[in-house]
Amino acid sequence: MANHKSALKRIRSNEAKRVLNKYQHKTTRNAIKKLRELTDKKEAEALFPQVVSMLDKLAKKNVIHANKAANLKSGLAKHVAAL
Repeated sequence: MANHKSALKRIRSNEAKRVLNKYQHKTTRNAIKKLRELTDKKEAEALFPQVVSMLDKLAKKNVIHANKAANLKSGLAKHVAAL
């Protein structure tokens, strides 16, 4: 177990960040799933910018890789356009 004050603080802050990242990642995955299940074009077009924003934030914080975010956005854009 860590003895230094800074190491103990790092453990606490890492855990807090891990929990927040996990929550945001799961929320984004649920939003993607919801968007893919939509069949109404207007609803999908309304939800699409929110999902893209969520993906961009995850990529910016390195929760997911930037290329993965780009691939997901591209696939979702194709899905919305095909409706």
